Amino acid sequence: MDEIQRISHNLMIIIGILLCIFGSIGNLLNICVFFQWSRTKNHPKTKSNRHKNSNSSLYLFVSSISNLIVIVYPLLTRIILDGFQYSVTKKTVFIFCKFRYYILHTFDLISLTCICMATFDRYLITSRKVRLRHLSTGKKRTKQIILFVIILFGIHSIPNGVFFDLSNESRCLIISKNYLYYHLWMFQIILHSIIPIIFLTIFGILTFKQLRKLQHTKRNGRLSSDKQLSRMLLLMSIAIVLSSIPYCIEHIYYVMISNDQSSSFIYLFHVITSILFYTNPATSFYIFYISAPNFRKQVKKLL
Repeated sequence: MDEIQRISHNLMIIIGILLCIFGSIGNLLNICVFFQWSRTKNHPKTKSNRHKNSNSSLYLFVSSISNLIVIVYPLLTRIILDGFQYSVTKKTVFIFCKFRYYILHTFDLISLTCICMATFDRYLITSRKVRLRHLSTGKKRTKQIILFVIILFGIHSIPNGVFFDLSNESRCLIISKNYLYYHLWMFQIILHSIIPIIFLTIFGILTFKQLRKLQHTKRNGRLSSDKQLSRMLLLMSIAIVLSSIPYCIEHIYYVMISNDQSSSFIYLFHVITSILFYTNPATSFYIFYISAPNFRKQVKKLL
């Protein structure tokens, strides 16, 4: 094993374990905070205002649960496979290949979709046009959308559990060539990369422009709260876009040029993109904590 490969394995072990520890703690705190924020009581005078924040909080609550699942299972097994160079056997192919990739792609897509929906909801709420603000869904409809997203991606990811299998080199590979191209293009490039990058970039910029128009007033606590939640999502969107670009480039390379990872530099790039991929679910809490005083206050109450 050459020096570059040794560096790659050590990077995955050290940074992966740190992401696993701090990501698990952060998402547990996220779940507690957003669960509290999503439990709003409907009062006649404040119903229209309260449901605004509870919608985004519901999306972020589900996103945090999904992120926690991605960290404690797919990330941990990624550390074992790429870091400690564990060889998959026929007895462990279900745990490290089939079920792993089903869980990874299902819950990562659920998390990304919830972030996108929360960002879109913030865009509608911060709009100065009444027509757009009225498009923001109620709490019941938001729960229905979340349930639909969970069922949709749960069904859509089933072929991952079917076609992922053990190769002759003890690697997890898709045995069907037709599904391999579908998986690379649809899952890795379109759903995981291109759509979130475009969607979050567009509505992140639009929300940022609308936030600049909103005046911060100390008398209006609700306006300040709306701005803080929008800022949290804006920073999270930026982090997702920046970390998704290398991941997208890697899989476009696999599709267009070569799927061979035997080169030390290609493997190092693979490890770096994998680390960036798991950075989003692991660091969301810390982005929220830095960007919003209300979030910090809620965390201090929990602690």
